[in-house]
Amino acid sequence: QVQLVESGGDLVQPGGSLRLSCAASGSRFRFYVMGWYRQVPGKQRELVADMYGGGSTNSADSVKGRFTVSRDNAKNTVYLQMNNLKPEDTAVYYCHAGLCGHDYWGQGTQVTVSS
Repeated sequence: QVQLVESGGDLVQPGGSLRLSCAASGSRFRFYVMGWYRQVPGKQRELVADMYGGGSTNSADSVKGRFTVSRDNAKNTVYLQMNNLKPEDTAVYYCHAGLCGHDYWGQGTQVTVSS
C-alpha cells in the first residue's frame, strides 16, 4: 500500500506559478511511475504529466512548455512546477503512483487560476 499526500494548491493569478508536491510512503518509490492528473466537475480525470523511475516523462499537449514534472527518489517526493498558469488550468490536481497494475491516488489539491 502506498500513501500519497499532496500539497501546494492555491489561488493564483493568470501568468503566475505554483509548485505542487506529493510525498509517498513506502520503500519502492523509485520503481513507481509517479505523476499528476487533474479533474474539473463534469469531466474525466486527465493526465497532466508523469515520470518513470528511469526519468522518462509524458505530458499533456496543453501543458507542454509550461509545466515540469520531477522527482526526488531520496525524498520519496514528486513535484509539478507550473508556470504561466491559465484559467483553464483550474482543477483539482491528484498525485498518482503506479506499478504493475496497482494504482494509488492522493486526496487531491485545488488549483484555482483567477484574477
